[in-house]
Amino acid sequence: MVLKRVLIIGAGFFALQTLVLYLLGQTFICTCGYIKFWEGDIISSEMSQQLFDWYTFSHIIHGFVFYGVLRLIFPRMSIGTRLLLAMGMEIGWEIAENTPWVIQAYRQQALAQGYVGDSIINSLFDTVSMMFGFFLARRLPVWVTVLLAVLFEVYVGWMIRDNLVLNVLNFIYPFDFIFRWQAGG
Repeated sequence: MVLKRVLIIGAGFFALQTLVLYLLGQTFICTCGYIKFWEGDIISSEMSQQLFDWYTFSHIIHGFVFYGVLRLIFPRMSIGTRLLLAMGMEIGWEIAENTPWVIQAYRQQALAQGYVGDSIINSLFDTVSMMFGFFLARRLPVWVTVLLAVLFEVYVGWMIRDNLVLNVLNFIYPFDFIFRWQAGG
């Protein structure tokens, strides 16, 4: 796919993501009124509101996974088309993640008691983080990409008692022992 077409469609995806999140009632920036590069306090009301946070690592891993799966399924597809498919999947998740049903489901988890969804700018940067992971996976050897994903999961799990795997597990079926551990017990 021609680069210009990929850029135009990609920009359209970002516009659609912004519009749908706005229609879902998400704020453009944190209700605190300012934008920070990083929010590291997991229980802060600014988590998922600023540009980057601990969950940025999960979105980078999404990019690793999307690149690998799309490369396996569609080996002859252009990298631009695969990127757009990955963006579509990530944006689909970002929209779903900010629906009332998913927000409420997350609130059942120990670390997301006051979760209100993502600010629009945080959601857009989550998509950019996925794209970064996608391009890293394209450039790095597979073993390095897998090692990075494992290191990210272990590091984030150690730092905040949460990560992509725990997030998915808790979303599918909340285990009491995980809830207690995440709550500090």
